[in-house]
Amino acid sequence: MTDETADRLLDAALVHVPFDGWSEATFRAAAADAGMDPARARALFPRGALGLAVAWHRRGDDLMAERLRQADLSALRYTEKVARAVRLRIEVIEDKEILRRSMALFALPQHAAEGARLLWGTADRIWRELGDTSDDINWYSKRAILSGVYGATVLYWLGDTSEDHAATWAFLDRRMEGVTRFEKAKAKLRENPLTGRLMELPERMLGNIRAPSASPRDDLPGRWTGKGHES
Repeated sequence: MTDETADRLLDAALVHVPFDGWSEATFRAAAADAGMDPARARALFPRGALGLAVAWHRRGDDLMAERLRQADLSALRYTEKVARAVRLRIEVIEDKEILRRSMALFALPQHAAEGARLLWGTADRIWRELGDTSDDINWYSKRAILSGVYGATVLYWLGDTSEDHAATWAFLDRRMEGVTRFEKAKAKLRENPLTGRLMELPERMLGNIRAPSASPRDDLPGRWTGKGHES
């Protein structure tokens, strides 16, 4: 099975998703349209339409990364680079109805964890493409905050009818400004003699947390060093 074969099946499915969702009917119709034996299609995507939905989301991450590498970001501040990446990720979505169907799928209790992983994966991909090298608690906080920003912006975009989605990009800028204000507020708390001391203990404890290793265990989300914060 090749990536080209998987892409062909996914492309065939996208024609049906706006009408039938990420369903078994879509999966079977995609296999027929792609001229693919159903058993072969199932071997390629054992989870059927769910696997196709995951592949579609990850394809969007790949397209965003490709466009981000081609973009000239030299004149942008770091928060502007993050905002540009979020915008590019949304702009590669070819059909709002496909996204709505995906959100409905991953809102189901049995698929909610998968949806959360995909959202986290998008945030992680953006940070990695922008050269993030954090290995401590910041690795988690950056991705958690960006997941919230991206998720909120996508929801706004789905209902946005403004020209060229100008209202969505203004909304995104406001969210990024809010993140910047939050980070500045934290910095001021650290500088304050009273609040700075209050923050020392929890920050020392959080300093033991490390990002997942290159070959993480499947049952652990990260690492705990037990040695305090490393410089």
